[in-house]
Amino acid sequence: MKKILSLLLALSLVLALVACGSKDNGGNTGNDTPGNTDVNEPSGGDSTGGELITVGVINNDPNESGYRTANDAAMRATFTEENGYKATFYNNNDAAQQIATAQQMVQDEVDFLLLSPASTTGWDSVLQDAQAAGTQVILFDRMLEADDSMYVAAVVSDMPAEGKTAVDWLAAQGLSEYNIIHIQGHMGSDAQLGRTGALDEKVAAEASWNYVTQQTADWDEATARTIVQSVIDSKKPFNVIYAENNGMARGAVSALDSAGITHGKDGDVIVMGFDSDKWAFESVLNGEWNYMGLCNPLQADTVDSIIKDLVAGKQPAQKIIYTPEQGFDCNTLTPEDVATYGT
Repeated sequence: MKKILSLLLALSLVLALVACGSKDNGGNTGNDTPGNTDVNEPSGGDSTGGELITVGVINNDPNESGYRTANDAAMRATFTEENGYKATFYNNNDAAQQIATAQQMVQDEVDFLLLSPASTTGWDSVLQDAQAAGTQVILFDRMLEADDSMYVAAVVSDMPAEGKTAVDWLAAQGLSEYNIIHIQGHMGSDAQLGRTGALDEKVAAEASWNYVTQQTADWDEATARTIVQSVIDSKKPFNVIYAENNGMARGAVSALDSAGITHGKDGDVIVMGFDSDKWAFESVLNGEWNYMGLCNPLQADTVDSIIKDLVAGKQPAQKIIYTPEQGFDCNTLTPEDVATYGT
């Protein structure tokens, strides 16, 4: 597609079609990309008969969380042959593996590289090589520490804002003392950094805010339960669980239930989670949890629109597009909210 778009500016339609056929017959399909890689197999064009846009999609493991499952499913449902794409998908939570696979996709001359990076750093070579090759990079779900000239657009959650909204809500609960079990996500990820940052600042600034423990469960529910159980066994007092995704919050609640510790509305422990899982919304609605910070996983349609505009010669109106999000309290959440925002 990159070659075809440039040829159309200088050559006739006939020559462009010849070049198109040459790329289809001799190009690398991406099947040699290492790791958990899937390729949609095109028949040569989209439903309108046009040239397929080639995309490489680097995402995290869909088993990581309900959020990631919904995010991955939306990307796969959008970047299909029927929608005009030849797409290669790679899922891995290991940043080094993501980077190696992204490098291979650039070498395979994909038109667009779509990244949800497991780590915010380490991507400089990929971004530089992509720019040199004419591959346009679009970030989704997570940001990178990189100059914004290195990517064409980002469709992401505002993770620092998510953290600040959650911490502001917690402060508004007016506890005389905050003894917090802080369960972190994958260290170095955009989500972990954003959700941790505001809480770290508050704990550092307020004498009445304390960490009972601060550990990563790497998004894992069972590990979160173990962390909370360890605190329960230590007899250290706590009254807040700040879990950086819903799965880890559920693991924490499981430990509380086993120990007979009340939680949620009118309970002894405030429980907080993040993401968009419908079951977690229902936990907040039922008063079992106190708060959930919405993190919208459905970015695929926006990314699709950006790509189609770019192919048509139209630049994105904004470099960074934030998905609409907010925090939900068990005292104000409605069944309509659950139906609207739950995934």
